[in-house]
Amino acid sequence: MPKDQNSYIIETIKAYGKSLMGFIRKQVKSDADAEDILQDVWYQFSNVINAQPIEQTSAWLYRVAKNRILDKHKKHGESLLEDMYKVDNEDDTTDLISMLMIEVGTPETEYLRSLFWEQLALALDELPEEQKQVFVWQELEDLSFEEISERTGVKFNTLVSRKRYAVLHLRKRLKQLYQEIIEY
Repeated sequence: MPKDQNSYIIETIKAYGKSLMGFIRKQVKSDADAEDILQDVWYQFSNVINAQPIEQTSAWLYRVAKNRILDKHKKHGESLLEDMYKVDNEDDTTDLISMLMIEVGTPETEYLRSLFWEQLALALDELPEEQKQVFVWQELEDLSFEEISERTGVKFNTLVSRKRYAVLHLRKRLKQLYQEIIEY
């Protein structure tokens, strides 16, 4: 690697390393995952910089990081319910999910389950139709983004973005219900 490329890589790491790590860390579950993704970004950056110049380094780095984050989420098959109800104590989330998804239950769990699904349906109805449909297909009908893209002709990244907006809305909208359920 020529010396000027090496110094360019080092300067880029100094300039963007902390902010890029912060960006990644906010979107993954652990520091180890964030470090792995950041390492992948730097590895790809060093390979690409040897082959071609990058015009907008910052945009390129964040786009690659975002793609790696999406890959990690797809690879681990993270559940939407776990994403929607992130809490400090992961056991609370697991208890809530198991309570909502258990097939046999007490009258109390049946009531909470029906309340949850009712509130979810109301919250979904508040979304724009495109966001609602992607969420329903992906989470409730278990279609992949690729399948949805083939079905609709909408680009993969657009579908991911629509689902993200739906999840953000649902988190906000269902937060109070979640608090009531875990305090119950």
